Amino acid sequence: MREALERFLAELAAHPRGSAHTLAAYRRDITRVLDRAAGPGRAVAPALWTRALLEGALRELTLKGYAAASAARALAAWRSFSRFCLRRGVLTTDPARALSFPRLPRRLPRTLPAPDLGRALDGLAGSDAVTLRDRALLELAYSSGLRLSELTGLDCGDLDRRSGLLRVRGKGRRERIVPAGDAALQALDRHLAAAGRSLERRDAPLFANARGLRLSGRTVQRVVRRRLSGMAGGLGVSPHALRHSFASHLLDRGADLRAIQELLGHRSLASTQIYTHVSRARLAKAYRQAHPRA
Repeated sequence: MREALERFLAELAAHPRGSAHTLAAYRRDITRVLDRAAGPGRAVAPALWTRALLEGALRELTLKGYAAASAARALAAWRSFSRFCLRRGVLTTDPARALSFPRLPRRLPRTLPAPDLGRALDGLAGSDAVTLRDRALLELAYSSGLRLSELTGLDCGDLDRRSGLLRVRGKGRRERIVPAGDAALQALDRHLAAAGRSLERRDAPLFANARGLRLSGRTVQRVVRRRLSGMAGGLGVSPHALRHSFASHLLDRGADLRAIQELLGHRSLASTQIYTHVSRARLAKAYRQAHPRA
């Protein structure tokens, strides 16, 4: 089964929509079950890949406090691997097929108030190289509604400075073109000037550390937490909160939902419609607080 896992991951890697994050997550989720069946690193016979094994692994995730979304992702990995093994003759039946996905709670995305976020960004007024880089990083993430992987994956050649447009590689390796706002472009200019860099090295990372290496996702997460934790209720702010705020603030100011879908790179409008619930919730809260007979 471990050999089958390597072949399965190789097939995923060759698929146009196979991302490095998906591959790493699938490897973790499936290896966890194989280790449960026979012990870490030991060979696993196909007969050990059973429904009882998978149900036990799913219960273990729940007992360990994993979120429903994480459990659902793990189950999706197991089901995909089972189908692969069935097609390749490794398994004679698909034990994962009958398993049902855990019910996912409908949670509204966390957004940051536009005035507070604006003040926090404007407050990053230092002239040192690190502050200028962090300011440019946050401004661009909010300005263009980028996912964390999209932000860290940007190269200098992805920015057309004259037109203010950014080429973004999103989920499934799909590319889209999004605008970058004036505040983000000016912050980028200051950052690159302070770092002694230019956009001419098109294959160089747009955001790099002191050694010139591409910033990691963890580094960006630390930057967001450190720079925005002082906001009201901002403790634990994630890079994705900037993406949610981007979409919600556009919708609040009358942007078309289809346009927001394109800017976010959502394949389905249903993924974008969650922000209509955020706006309605905000309106309802404002009504309850302001109306004398609410």
